[in-house]
Amino acid sequence: MKIKVCGNTDLTQLKELDDLKIDYAGLIFYEQSPRYALKNLTGQKVKDLKLSIQKVGVFVNATEAEIMKQVEDFGLDIVQLHGDETPTFCNRISDHIKVIKAFRIASFDTNIDWLVKEYDEVCDFYLFDKGSAGLYGGTGRKFNWALLEKSIIGKPFFLSGGIAIEDINALKQFNHSFLYGVDINSKFETSPGVKNMNLIREFENEIRTNN
Repeated sequence: MKIKVCGNTDLTQLKELDDLKIDYAGLIFYEQSPRYALKNLTGQKVKDLKLSIQKVGVFVNATEAEIMKQVEDFGLDIVQLHGDETPTFCNRISDHIKVIKAFRIASFDTNIDWLVKEYDEVCDFYLFDKGSAGLYGGTGRKFNWALLEKSIIGKPFFLSGGIAIEDINALKQFNHSFLYGVDINSKFETSPGVKNMNLIREFENEIRTNN
């Protein structure tokens, strides 16, 4: 199972994630987020680290020009679209870079297959997060994972939303052939954007044991 650590704001911690062989590091380019990357990071400083970890830029209803500027400035490997982006918009971005389309699950009876249907041909990965009316960022809470287990979803996806160290056993038991990775964030922090590296190290070790 791949591991994505999102909401990074510290150069030293990015290097530590790279040394831990974490697969993906998320950088949030949404100004209303408390983990807004541009508060503390510059593209050149991130590029200078020469990281092996895949850098994921997280955007919410940004323009194509805004997205491609950060792709160039930060040397992003993947773009995560976490807003109300249409399939047409996703398709335009995917002409330039790999795309993760995020879906916010707000209802207990959401039909996942209908939700993603129009995006099947225009992105590379899905990400499923807990949604809340009027909010675009993560809520730090879980949604009903059973909605995914009973859905077809013919594309690799990340599971997100309030995942904590206590969820390791549930993650190992989660059953879907297209589960690709897990996205962790707020439950592994000492403050917004500052990661608890010991907790991440423990999670990485445990999730990959017998998995």
